[in-house]
Amino acid sequence: MKKNGINLRFRATAVMLSAVACTAVLAGCGAATITKHGQQFRETDLQAIQPGMSQDQVRTALGTPATTAVIGDGRAYYYISSTDTQKAFFLPSEQDRQVVAVYFNQGGTVDSIANYGLKDGKVFDFISRTTPAPGGKDEGVLKALFRNLGKQQLFGNG
Repeated sequence: MKKNGINLRFRATAVMLSAVACTAVLAGCGAATITKHGQQFRETDLQAIQPGMSQDQVRTALGTPATTAVIGDGRAYYYISSTDTQKAFFLPSEQDRQVVAVYFNQGGTVDSIANYGLKDGKVFDFISRTTPAPGGKDEGVLKALFRNLGKQQLFGNG
């Protein structure tokens, strides 16, 4: 009889420990990991960039750009950031992408600045509150930078 009492107590403890372990494993699967890539700017960082600043001053204030481009007679610096979420062992999915563009005139000084993101599925400048016009000065570059946002990728990056 004592043997049965020990077996029942042992079994009840084992079942309880199993339930706690399963709950802990399943709770870990539900939490998403958020990862931020690239340069994350605050509004004050972007307000520090003023028309007339040199390219070196912009690099000092914002850091090295992710990419640069020649647009018309001037240049542009692009600072790209993205936010990914990942649950458990699944591939990460990109939730947001921001592109800060600093445009320079022919003399090499800041002409304008734009903070592009997606709004309603379209590229949108959150500073001037406009979308680039078709055939605009850098629509091609922006399309390339936002090309894969929201598309499901089954295997890796390709």
